Amino acid sequence: MSNASKSSHFRSLHTPARPLALANAWDVASARVIEAAGSTAIATTSAGVAWSLGAPDGDRAPRGPVLDAVARIASAVTVPVTADIEGGYGQSPAEVAETVTRVLEAGVVGINIEDGNRSPGTLVDRLAAARGAAQRAGVDLFVNARIDTYLLGLGDPATRLQDTLGRACSYIDAGADGIFVPGVTDPGVIKDLVAGLTVPLNIMAGPGSMPVDELGALGVARVSLGSSVAQAAYAVARHAALELHRVGGYDRLRQTIDYPELNNLFTTTG
Repeated sequence: MSNASKSSHFRSLHTPARPLALANAWDVASARVIEAAGSTAIATTSAGVAWSLGAPDGDRAPRGPVLDAVARIASAVTVPVTADIEGGYGQSPAEVAETVTRVLEAGVVGINIEDGNRSPGTLVDRLAAARGAAQRAGVDLFVNARIDTYLLGLGDPATRLQDTLGRACSYIDAGADGIFVPGVTDPGVIKDLVAGLTVPLNIMAGPGSMPVDELGALGVARVSLGSSVAQAAYAVARHAALELHRVGGYDRLRQTIDYPELNNLFTTTG
């Protein structure tokens, strides 16, 4: 599938009728496993990628190694790939544009870029830079703007919904194709977000969240697991190590992917 076809297909996957469900990957192995499980697209988790590189999450991982990891993932799978680039891995819009250019060169067709504790105006400038880089490259990049008002508890709770929708409006005007609001679980708030948006809504889910089809019934078009898959994988490593060193046991390793099955995922290139 060509990059243009992947881009078009990736856009078409954003529908509440059957929300795009993304179990986020952080390296080639996790991406291959997720693809083999039937995922129609691969999304990276910036936290998982950072941890795999020995760096903390939060715009603190070095851009070069992160983008190299993203490129390896994109080349290893056949489905569309969208990359979490945090705040853009740059101090200026020009540096963000450079990041996006490199992501596009890797064959990625979507990005997540977040506001975090930055002012909304800062992300507006970065979104415009990202959109400009995509246009210069001739790529129909899907830009997913993450709004962290709920995740970080920003502002007055009484006006948080209005603030979120206000940010979303400015981000869409700057070139965002989708809006990602992690930290929201209340069905009423989700419905209000959907009603106030003109682009697909992305929600982050996990244990205790509504099932994907029920989120779709509320109007959600994309559901992500974020860093939780990587966290779960590292939890297995910790529990196995604790059991081994404290009691000399191995029961934590009963549920694994068989060696031949996992190894065979690497006998062909993506």
